[in-house]
Amino acid sequence: MEGYYTEKLAAERLKKCYDLAPPRVQRYLEAEVDFVLKKINPKDLVLDLGCGYGRIVPQLARKAGLVIGIDTSYSSLILGKKRLKDVSNCLFIKMNAACLAFKERSFDVVTCIQNGISAFQVNQQDLIRESVRAAKPGGIVLFSTYSEKFWQERLSWFELQAEAGLLGEIDYTKTGEGIIVCKDGFRATTVSPGQFFELTSGLNVQTRIIEVDESSLFCVMKIPNKKNKKRKIG
Repeated sequence: MEGYYTEKLAAERLKKCYDLAPPRVQRYLEAEVDFVLKKINPKDLVLDLGCGYGRIVPQLARKAGLVIGIDTSYSSLILGKKRLKDVSNCLFIKMNAACLAFKERSFDVVTCIQNGISAFQVNQQDLIRESVRAAKPGGIVLFSTYSEKFWQERLSWFELQAEAGLLGEIDYTKTGEGIIVCKDGFRATTVSPGQFFELTSGLNVQTRIIEVDESSLFCVMKIPNKKNKKRKIG
């Protein structure tokens, strides 16, 4: 599974996964972006974790002052730069999201959507801690995972990807309860609300869990303007 999105499922192959998404999945993808856009103000500096080929960067760039997209796949980043060569307020950088090279308090908005928290295959606590570290006081960090209500649509979409040869054959003996496993080693999990609260425990953030479109669960982490105790809003 390590390196899957860097080597096998990157650049044009990754784009094809989204190109073949059925209408209900397209609605899910759009709903996630719409939710993020509502959190962005003009002139905001936005960090998009796991940007891939820049799928959502154009929408973010139309709303924000500057968007920096990071990914570990060099080929995906090259495709993103090529596709968005005319978008002046975006940058693509090769970087590990669990070990950010940015200074503390750099970004107004940090976003990691479409279940990147599972796909990155890094320590999830490190991933969230780094995202919070990079966010400014008063800023916001947004992580999404799949809602349990979206299981059948999600599985059907992954089946289409497998049929197209973009993923390995699905192993139905190991697939279920939010987990999709392919025979080539691919494995996709989700994060529950309780797990999100555990992952943000000890961090100075205000945490909310919001369901969007009956397809996504967003963990919304607000960075306090002043040093105070974290409180959970749920």
